[in-house]
Amino acid sequence: MRNFETVWQARDGRWIDVSVAVSPIKDSTGKIVGASKVARDITERKRAEAALRQSEEQFRLIMENLADLVAVLDLDGRRLYNSPSYREILGDPDKLRGSSSFDQVHPEDRARVQQAFQETVRTGVGQRLEYRLVSQDGHARYIESQGSVIRDAHGRVSQVVVVSRDVTERREAEEALRWSETQLKVVLESTADGILAVDSKGKVIKANRRFAKLWRIPQSLMDGEDDRALLDFVREQLSDPDAFLKKVQSLYTSEAVDMDTLGFKDGRIFERYSSPILTNGVITGRVWSFRDITERRKLQAQFIEAQKMEAVGQLAGGVAHDFNNILAVIVGYSNLIQSDLDPDSPLRKFAEEIQHSADRATGLTRQLLIFSRKETVQPVVLDLNDAVKNLDKMLRRLVDEHIEMEVVPGKQTGRIKADPGYIWQVLMNLVVNARDAMPNGGKLTIATQNVTLDGDYAHTHTGVIPGNYVMVSVSDTGTGMTGEVKAHMFEAFFTTKPAGKGTGLGLATCQTIVQQSGGHIDVESEAGRGTTFRIFFPQVDEPLDIDTVFIKAGPLPRGTETLLLVEDEPGLRRLAQRVLEAQGYTVLLAANGQDALHVAREHKGAPIRLVVTDVIMPQMGGKVMAEWLKITYPGLKILFTSGYTDEAMAQHGVVKAGIDFLAKPFTPAAFARKVRELLDQPNAPTANPAR
Repeated sequence: MRNFETVWQARDGRWIDVSVAVSPIKDSTGKIVGASKVARDITERKRAEAALRQSEEQFRLIMENLADLVAVLDLDGRRLYNSPSYREILGDPDKLRGSSSFDQVHPEDRARVQQAFQETVRTGVGQRLEYRLVSQDGHARYIESQGSVIRDAHGRVSQVVVVSRDVTERREAEEALRWSETQLKVVLESTADGILAVDSKGKVIKANRRFAKLWRIPQSLMDGEDDRALLDFVREQLSDPDAFLKKVQSLYTSEAVDMDTLGFKDGRIFERYSSPILTNGVITGRVWSFRDITERRKLQAQFIEAQKMEAVGQLAGGVAHDFNNILAVIVGYSNLIQSDLDPDSPLRKFAEEIQHSADRATGLTRQLLIFSRKETVQPVVLDLNDAVKNLDKMLRRLVDEHIEMEVVPGKQTGRIKADPGYIWQVLMNLVVNARDAMPNGGKLTIATQNVTLDGDYAHTHTGVIPGNYVMVSVSDTGTGMTGEVKAHMFEAFFTTKPAGKGTGLGLATCQTIVQQSGGHIDVESEAGRGTTFRIFFPQVDEPLDIDTVFIKAGPLPRGTETLLLVEDEPGLRRLAQRVLEAQGYTVLLAANGQDALHVAREHKGAPIRLVVTDVIMPQMGGKVMAEWLKITYPGLKILFTSGYTDEAMAQHGVVKAGIDFLAKPFTPAAFARKVRELLDQPNAPTANPAR
């Protein structure tokens, strides 16, 4: 029998596929006498086979060009089919056939993958899973898989199809993004600036904690969705919110980097920067940064003030000598006039007014020098109670009759180390201020006591060191101060007094003096409720210095010794001569250092016991002159005087231990007492050389 396939044309003209079977017909002898043919129409089968071949070709083409990984697994997870796309990761797909699909899974992920596969087989529900495959080069690749089942004719799960995708690049991009966001967060939270990012509609994209802290924004507003509430909160804090918000709106269409300052109602000042967020060249928002520069501005203001005071100090130092010489003459002659006038003389009041004005000018000059730190502090250990008692009478002269003044000394107050003259300066300034604050009368109280300032107090008061202090307080029942006045009261030249009534240096000088003494000054005041100044001086455990008496009273001391007076200012030279001669001394005069050397050489009378000399003079200064005289007269006593600042005196080697110095302007009484004090020192030498 023979089988073959051919194509016939049907009567209706169609061509059909035919399968023909030809069998021989034999006679009784076995001889072939004919043949039988059986034909079947196989057109549909041929079409099905062609369709199958086409489908297989399409499947092959799809698998070869598919980026995803496709695997068909049996129920044990062995590979029955692997798409060509496996070649890049695991090698030849044909060689993988029959191997366990779990062998290539990363050991750390294997148990999880096996469990998911078994769950798929058991339930017939595919699992979505992400895990790592170990590629043929040994590197781990992240794979995202979706399983599905194939069922047999009886509905049982017979195979599992796993479609996978290599998501390594996506995972790496996600990791890079997470790392970038982590780094960004670290940077944002580490900076001292407040950072805020907003979109083009003003909605907050990102903000660091520093931003919320600087703006004092409650976390509930930062976490909330209500940007309007946040905006209202911001608006309430700014001193000029409309200007700021108008600026914000204008910047949303600008690519410019903007910077400016921002003021708050509570006095804080922020430095702000703003730059655009560009996405594909389009402005989609802005980033704002805010920096609190309040303290920096304060320091800048202090620096400017310090420069101003330095200029004032240089000016004061420059004119101090000449001005103090003039004042010395005015003060001296007004004193002499008063001493020669009868107490009832109408001219006495005029002389007193002259002296009062000169004293004010002297005080003002000294305050300028103190504040500009041109005077050197000469502290001694003293009892603050004694200091206040010694100054009591002088302070009462500053107070009007309609003001009641009371001094309340503390019990067993400790000792302090301060310049006695500066103590007088502080108390005088505070008493005068208290007097001026009570034009219609009131009560002024000066009190002292021991106090201890603890850590809590020091924490809230800049520059205070915890410890034991002696406090002196000056309280009045006057007009008091507003908060604005208190904020500026220690600034130089700030005053609320009418023109001609105050210089604005009193409290600034007090603060400078107290700080130089290592102390602290505190103020309690309220408008209409009076003022209390409290000054704290550190207690010291040292013995009292001998002779810390502030003012010496009694008649002026007299003498008969011969003195050499060296002064280049004629008016002051004549005044000093008159004061000394009035007390019985013989006075030799010289206009400068060279002149003094000549006078000393030519003098043949009684020995010169003391030389009173200005420090800075033309031709030869007092220090050089004194050194020359000391060579010839080794034990000669020298009293230096000057109207220059202590800083200038230090440059000439005068302001130091063992050198006697009297600052101009001085009163005739102070001058006479200082001269007598030096002459009365033991072992006073003679100034005549052996001839």
